[in-house]
Amino acid sequence: MGAEDSTLHARFGNVTFEPAARTNWHSHPGGQVLFITEGKGNYQAKGQPAQLLRKGDVVKIPPNAVHWHVAGPDSEFAHIAISLNTYEGSTVWSGPVTEGEYASVHK
Repeated sequence: MGAEDSTLHARFGNVTFEPAARTNWHSHPGGQVLFITEGKGNYQAKGQPAQLLRKGDVVKIPPNAVHWHVAGPDSEFAHIAISLNTYEGSTVWSGPVTEGEYASVHK
C-alpha cells in the first residue's frame, strides 16, 4: 500500500471569543485539537470537570466527545481549532449551554 495522498482531511480555524462568550454543546466525529493562543477560558467535556485554559495550552478532544468552550468572564479567549478526520463528518451541534452549566465553571 502506498502513502496517503497530500490531502490533510482537517479543518482549521482561528477563533476569538469576547469575554463570557461560549459555544453550544457539540462534538466532532473525527476529533479536534485546540491550541490556546490568547487569554483565559475553559473546556468541558460532558460529565467531566471543566479545564482552565491559558495561552500555550493544548486540548486533544477525542472523536464524538460532546463538549463546549468558553472565554473567562473578564478575558478574551483565542485558539486555533483543528477538526481532524473530516471525512468522518461535520460538527454535530447538541444545544445551548445552560446558565447553570456556565455558572458552575465560573463560580
